Order: sequence, then structure tokens, then C-alpha cells
Amino acid sequence: MRLLGAIILVISLVQPAGAQLRKKEGTTMTQEQASAFAKLALKGLQKEYPNKPADVLNEASDIKSPKAMHPAFYGCFDWHSSVHGHWMLIRLLKQFPDLPEKKQVRTILSEHLTAKNLQAEADYFARPNSQSYERPYGWAWLLKLAEELHGWDDPDAKEWSKNLKPLTDIIVARYLAYFPKQTYPIRSGVHSSTAFGLAFAHDYARAVDHKALRELIEERSRAYYAKDAGIPAKWEPDGADFFSPSLMEADLMRRILAAADYRDWLSKFLPDLVKGEPKNLLEPAKVSDRTDPQIVHLDGLNLSRAWCMRSIASSLPQDDLIRKALTESAKLHTDAALRHIASGDYAGEHWLASFAVYLLSLPE
Repeated sequence: MRLLGAIILVISLVQPAGAQLRKKEGTTMTQEQASAFAKLALKGLQKEYPNKPADVLNEASDIKSPKAMHPAFYGCFDWHSSVHGHWMLIRLLKQFPDLPEKKQVRTILSEHLTAKNLQAEADYFARPNSQSYERPYGWAWLLKLAEELHGWDDPDAKEWSKNLKPLTDIIVARYLAYFPKQTYPIRSGVHSSTAFGLAFAHDYARAVDHKALRELIEERSRAYYAKDAGIPAKWEPDGADFFSPSLMEADLMRRILAAADYRDWLSKFLPDLVKGEPKNLLEPAKVSDRTDPQIVHLDGLNLSRAWCMRSIASSLPQDDLIRKALTESAKLHTDAALRHIASGDYAGEHWLASFAVYLLSLPE
């Protein structure tokens, strides 16, 4: 009887969290959902262990704890997840000024995003053998964080933005130095994705009016992808994807090309979309084990597919058959993923909420 009682208690605790994250109507985030997402981030951002460092050790003195090595972005299992966890809290504060967790959110952000901590993060990138650290996934999320803070008329945000600037400047410089040398794009569904790295950086460049960065990204995007046609999307997904290589590329190119040119490019790039094919791209991926850190990537895939589909659809005419197919598929992917953000296992909980918040923050 004690065991049965314990099981019932666990179920009663887990079910409400999952229910809070499910969509009931439409695709607009509710404050209840925002609160649930914020709680997940707050739980992770100060959780130093378990931790998956990606540091190159140049000498024995480089062996340090995650917090000593990365005083701002040490939580959430890895550096990039910590960065987009901070971005998520800022996005939620902006969208929901009366968020129940707002005091705790501001406290943690003020503790982490200090001038001293962020200068240490910037100094890290100047270490030997750090040229490729977090390239381009972590770079892209850092610029998304900087973009979110840019222009926000909030005293705390202005301070955090100023403190972040040395690191932001380094990441922008990395983009400007590296991508002219990258001859071929990396067409992956994980951290190395060139299309994702360029997409978020383009958003930042437009938001802050960084002409050199924007022009570079537009030139590189055309060089890498303008002639692409017939991408084999029927091969997707790979077993650990959290991005769709085809949809992420299409989401980048709708930023780069004029509307008429983009519709022509898309019809050649994914020619079977108008027929509702390939089905494996338009149907949500199945996740068999949410305690496995690679398999649970597929929950992230369903979320990022949905945000790509919604964004691509919004760039097409209202009566476009491709728009209809993508809009319907995006809803399926959203419904399939949101109920599993709070799975109870840290493998997904340390990062999936950020993907969900980005998706649900997009314009209708």
C-alpha cells in the first residue's frame, strides 16, 4: 500500500506540470505556460552538475570546475544550454511583466550577467585552442541573447546588455573571421548546422543594424544554398537530430531572398511539399526514450521543425498549398512536443523549454 501511495503521489506531481505545457487553443503562449517554462530554467541555471564541458585543456591549470571556468554560463548541463536558458528567461520577462517568478528571474540574471562574469566568458574565447568553441550553435544563441536585450527599455536589461557587449563583440568577430573561410556548409541536424548559425546571426545583425555581419551572412547563404534543389528530405531525421537540415536551410533562405524568388527557390528545393510529401518530414518524429540524451533530441526536432514550418509558411501567400501543408504539420509537431517538455528527466528538461519558448513567441 505504501508503494501504491507513493506512485499515486508521483503521478499527481508530474501530471500538472505536463498539462501546463500543453497547448489548448492556438499557438500563443499563456502566462501559465511561461511560468512552467521559467521554473525549468530556474532549476537548471544554477545546477552545476551533471555537466558536459567542451573545453580544450592547454595545461594542468586549466582543469577547473564548470563554474570557475564559465562563471556566467555554468549551469544547464552545457554552455550553450545555459546561454539559451538565460535568453529564455529574458524573453519571458519581456512578454509577461507580471510573471510570478519575476523576482527570482531577475535575481539570477543579475547574479550571472555581471561585468566581471561576462568579461571572464569573453576572456575564455581568447585562450589558445578556443577558436571553434561552441561554433556555431553557441555563438548563435549568444547573439540571440544579445538581440533580446538590445533596445529593451528596462534598467536591469540595459546593464546586462552593457555587460554582455565584450562577449558579443568577440562572437561577431568570430563570425566575420570564420565564415569567409568555410568553403562548404555543414548540413547537419545538430550543433554544427551552418544554416542555424547563420539564421540567428542574421536576426541579430538586422536588429542592431550591423551591416558587415548582415552582408556577410547574406553572401554566404547565397553561396552555400542558392542553387540547392531536390534536397533528400525523405532521409530525415537522423536518430539524434534536433534540427531538420532541410527546413532549417529553408528557414534561413526565407530571410535572405525576396518573396517571389523565395517561392521559386522553395518549389525547387522541396518540390514534393505541394503534394504533402515527404511524409516523414511532415509527421512528428517518435521519441522512444526521454532519459537518453541523444534520443530526446527528437523532442527538440519536433519543436524546431514547427518553428521553421510556421516561419516558412508565413512568408508564402495565404492561398499557397505549401503554406497550408506546413501550417497543419507545424500544429502536429507542436502538439507532439509540448507535452514532453517537463518529462521529469534532466536529459531534456535542461534545454527543451528554450526551444518551446522560441516557437511560441513567433508571430501568429
